[in-house]
Amino acid sequence: MSGQRLFLFALLGLFSSCVAVAQQQQPMPPAAEQPHVIPPPDPPRGGPQITFNSVYVEEPYVAITFDDGPHATLTPKLLDMLAARKLKATFFVIGKNAVEYPQIMKRIVQEGHELANHSWSHPNLGKMGDDGVRSQLQKTDDAIKAAAGARTTLFRPPYGSITPRQKQWIYDSLGYRTIIWDVDPFDWKRPGPGVIRDRIVTQSRPGSIILLHDIHPGSVEAVPQTLDQLTAKGFKFATVSELLAMAKTPPPKPKATVTPIPHTRTGEPVTPPPSPSPTARRATTPAASPATAPPSSPRPAEPTGTPRG
Repeated sequence: MSGQRLFLFALLGLFSSCVAVAQQQQPMPPAAEQPHVIPPPDPPRGGPQITFNSVYVEEPYVAITFDDGPHATLTPKLLDMLAARKLKATFFVIGKNAVEYPQIMKRIVQEGHELANHSWSHPNLGKMGDDGVRSQLQKTDDAIKAAAGARTTLFRPPYGSITPRQKQWIYDSLGYRTIIWDVDPFDWKRPGPGVIRDRIVTQSRPGSIILLHDIHPGSVEAVPQTLDQLTAKGFKFATVSELLAMAKTPPPKPKATVTPIPHTRTGEPVTPPPSPSPTARRATTPAASPATAPPSSPRPAEPTGTPRG
């Protein structure tokens, strides 16, 4: 009997181990299956601003950014498009892709574009512990330094998933400002180049940070017309760091004022008198003038000599 129990316990333990291994080996859903979110704004504090969705600028500059690369063929194709128009962009790179394609990383820097940190393997940082987040950023930081010879101070969390506490310690410890976006054409859903272009051109305004991905063919295909149409509307392009350097304090919004109603004859403003109470209205209502009073009915003649009532 004891032998059967031992066999059952051993079998149960083997089954539990297999289940645990299978759960650990489940791949993380691809980026297209996880929606982007915009994290909450920084809490009020006395220090510098550390999160940016857009900035206020006095000239029509925007920053176009590309996530998840570099890609073996699409990123060089995109660089050709930018070079033909002499425009600059910012590339938020995945660390392991940066290590795999160092020549593309070098070309990005040589042609005047900006490199920024987008984690090592694109996990959901908002659900990770501090040690895991630190490792993701540090390994990517090392890859960028190996390619560019200098480190970046810009970071974008995958899916936009990051907590206010994480943003603060990442800035305090690693010096990274968190860069989000205010123009998202949802190109990761692959809606088609024309839809991507129209969404960007419609949503962009001075100071916008535009989100795109240089790992999807349709996204790269949308870039030429997007750049040309934005340029035709008067927009200019800058890297994210250049855009942040242009940021100004927005002017205060004007207070709402009440415009008095002008007098119909003199044009001077007048304040209408308060409405009288019902009692006052009854007391001040003028009697009808004789000219407008309705005629009274003739009184019948009284009999002569008859006393009145």
